[in-house]
Amino acid sequence: MPVRPRRSFALAAAVATAAALGATALATTSASAAEVPLSGYELTWGIKQSYRTYVSTYAQGTFTATGGASQAANNGVFTFTDGTGTYDTTSHALHLTFKGTLTAKSTLHGFVREMSDFQYDSAAGTLTADLVSDGGTKQQDVTLAKVAAPTSQDLKDLGTTLTAAAGTFLGSNSYANAAGDPLSALKPASTTSPSPTPTPSTTPTQLPTPSATPTRSATPSATSSSSPSASPSDTASEPATKGDIADGRLTWGVKESFRSYVVGSVAKGKTTTSGGATQAAGNGVFTFTGATGGYDTDADTLTAAFDGAVNFKGHEDNGTYGLDLTFTDLKATLDGGTGTLTADVTSLGEKSEDVVLADLKAASTDVTAKDDVITLDDVTTTLTAAGAKAFGGFYQTGAELDPLNLSVALTADATLPMDGTSSTTGTGSSGTSGGTGNSGTTGSTSGGVTGSTTGDVTGALASTGSDVPVAALGTAAAVTAAAGAGVVLAMRRRRTQA
Repeated sequence: MPVRPRRSFALAAAVATAAALGATALATTSASAAEVPLSGYELTWGIKQSYRTYVSTYAQGTFTATGGASQAANNGVFTFTDGTGTYDTTSHALHLTFKGTLTAKSTLHGFVREMSDFQYDSAAGTLTADLVSDGGTKQQDVTLAKVAAPTSQDLKDLGTTLTAAAGTFLGSNSYANAAGDPLSALKPASTTSPSPTPTPSTTPTQLPTPSATPTRSATPSATSSSSPSASPSDTASEPATKGDIADGRLTWGVKESFRSYVVGSVAKGKTTTSGGATQAAGNGVFTFTGATGGYDTDADTLTAAFDGAVNFKGHEDNGTYGLDLTFTDLKATLDGGTGTLTADVTSLGEKSEDVVLADLKAASTDVTAKDDVITLDDVTTTLTAAGAKAFGGFYQTGAELDPLNLSVALTADATLPMDGTSSTTGTGSSGTSGGTGNSGTTGSTSGGVTGSTTGDVTGALASTGSDVPVAALGTAAAVTAAAGAGVVLAMRRRRTQA
C-alpha cells in the first residue's frame, strides 16, 4: 500500500487510534512492516439533517438500512459496522472500509438512491461510497464528503463538507459545499480485546500528549518511578476551574432553509456578515468570533458572548426591502448541558435587544476543558416563542434550527480548534442570481418552483429543507409558503404600523 502523505493533525489522531488496538501490536511491528491491521470499527454519519427531514417528511419517503447498517430512532443518524482497514505507522494515516447499505426512497418524488461500501481515509480527508441512483449503473468510490482533520485524540465528531458529487446524487446542488453532519469512526469499547501490558519503552514515544498516559494504566503505581514526576506536571497543566474567557468562536447557520430562501429565486436577496463574523462558502454557516464571558467547570456553567453580525435582505422593490433582518451580539449560556442563545434582533430598522432566539441542549451535561479550551459541538438549537416572533411567525415555536458549535479559550495562549469553514468576502451571496445552488425560476436545483398549472410542486423545492408541507398546496399558495411570505408580510406590517 502506498505511503500516504502526512496530513495536519493526522499524527495525533492516528496514533491514538492505533493505541486503542493495544500497544502490543505497535511494539511487535517491524520497521519493514509499515501497516497494522484494523477491525471492529463503526462509522456514524447522518449525511445532513435537513436531507433526512426532506426524505421522511416532504418527500414522504423512507430510509432502509441493511447489511450491517442501522439508523438511530426518530429519523436519526446512520451507523455502518464491521469496519476493517489499516493503520500506516510510517505516515500515521488510516483507511477503513465499512459494511452496510443505505437506501433512500420516495414514491412521491420518484427517486431511489442507494449508498454502500463507505470508506474513510484520514490521509486524503475523504469519505467515499458506492452509489446507485434510480436503479442505474453503480458509481464506485465517489467522494461524498471532505472530512476535517481531527483536532483531538480520537476520530469523533469530525466536521464534513458535502461535495458537488454528493449534491448531484442527493438531488439538489444546494448541498454542494454545504456542511454535512459530523462523522465519527470509532471502535466500540466493548469490542476492544484485552492486550498484555505494554512495554514501558513504547508508551511515551507513541502517545502524543501526557494526558493520554493515565488511560493506558488504571493504577498509578504501575508507572513506578515515572508516577511521582507525572502527577505534578499534570496538575500544573490543569486550567483553573473558574474564570474569564480569553477568546472563542461560535459557528451557527441559523437555519439552512432560511439561508436558501433569502438568496433564492423568490426573495432574490443577499446575506451580509460584518463586525468579525464570516460566512462559509456556498451559502454556508456563519462564524462569530472574539468571545468574552465566564466559565465554571465545577458547576458546569458557561456564558460566552460573540462579536459579529449577519444581515439578511430580500424582496427588494425600488431600493426598499420587504425582508431586512439582522442578528448581532450573540450570546450562548449553558448550565448543566441546557441553556439559551440570545441575540440583538433588528427587523426593518426596529431593534430588540437580548431576544432569546433558541433553547440549547448539549450532548453532555459536563463543561470540561482540554488544553485550556472548552469545546461544545452539535448543540441542538430549538426556536423559542420570541425567536418565532423574530422570524415574523414563519417558523413555529419548537422548530429545529441549525446545530451550533462553540469553542472558547481559557487562556491567551490557548489554541482554538479549526472550524473547517472558508469564509466569503463578507458581502454575502448574490441576490439576483439566486446565490450558490439556486438557479432561478426553474427550481432545478433548489429554491425555485416549476411553472406548473396543476398546482404540483417539484421535489427540488422540497429539497431546500423548507418547513412548509408545500406539496398539497396550489401553485400560488405553494410559492407564498415556501418562499417564507409569512416573514415578509409580518415585517412589512410592522413597517406600515410604524
